[in-house]
Amino acid sequence: MKAAVFRQHGGPEVIEIADVPSPEVTPGQVLIAVRAAAMNHLDLWARRGLPGLNLEFPHIGGSDIAGLVEDTGEGVQRLDPGTRVLVNPSLWCGTCAWCQKGEESLCASYRIIGEHLRGGFAEYVAVPAANVHPLPDDLSFAEAAAVPLVYQTAWRGLIARGGLEKGETVLVTGASGGVSTAAIQIAKHVGATVFAVTSGPAKAGRVRDLGADHVIDRLESDFSKEIWKLTEKRGVDVAFDSVGEAVWPDILRVLARDGRLVTYGATTGAKGQVEIRLAFWKQLRIIGSTMSSVSEFNKVTSLVFQKKLRPVVDVVWPLERAREAHERLEAGDQFGKIVLEP
Repeated sequence: MKAAVFRQHGGPEVIEIADVPSPEVTPGQVLIAVRAAAMNHLDLWARRGLPGLNLEFPHIGGSDIAGLVEDTGEGVQRLDPGTRVLVNPSLWCGTCAWCQKGEESLCASYRIIGEHLRGGFAEYVAVPAANVHPLPDDLSFAEAAAVPLVYQTAWRGLIARGGLEKGETVLVTGASGGVSTAAIQIAKHVGATVFAVTSGPAKAGRVRDLGADHVIDRLESDFSKEIWKLTEKRGVDVAFDSVGEAVWPDILRVLARDGRLVTYGATTGAKGQVEIRLAFWKQLRIIGSTMSSVSEFNKVTSLVFQKKLRPVVDVVWPLERAREAHERLEAGDQFGKIVLEP
């Protein structure tokens, strides 16, 4: 089968289109004919190499997968060939102490399709049947591929971990990214006021169209000063951030008393500075979050299927442009999700 692979860590130049063996379906698995798979920053980190991440080369990325059931392994009964499906990229052991704590806890050996094992940037992928969900006919494959990783990450971070409630205020940084576009919609869905930071007038306009109440162009002004003025020196209740090191000092300054910084990424660096006196005086909380539980995934995807949240697709390209997709995401030129079609 045709796949976008890399055989060593490095820049976008290591991405190539190659012929590789099709996966064999095993008991409890589903073989999916991929119709669309979306990019995430996770694909960039896996390609560059992460401490402790030992990949089997050639590696196939792609955590967000939508397609058709091609075949099923022994013991799989509920999915017929030809069924339109969406894949939850989260993998759980089901037996560790964290799994036993309940459905809201994350597995101690949690893994992600497309990161820890081969993903969907290929014509076919084999995944556990438990991760496969029927897809409504009125949601395109490209739109569906824009859903799994970003919406579950945004839902868990804002709602389960951040505790965002109706009437509160939230700052969303990097507002043109996939998780951020999902977060803006989720925040508005629960009745929060959204302050969003992005770059350039074109992106600012699209962020506003998603429902953000206040949009700040970081190229034109200091977002921390703008938020301080807009909130009449109160600050925001929640900050939802993946930018990391470059913005943490400013975020902590604009958090209101008892404010929560929810961090789910570190695109500008992993060493965030904390003014300790500010943290204890304002009773601030720093909360880590990533991906979601099964029930959280089901909750947020049901809202997408009900059209209460809408996936944001940047471009849809053929799989042959995978290297270019890595370059576009790395440069930050996208708005929403970059989708590849085999």
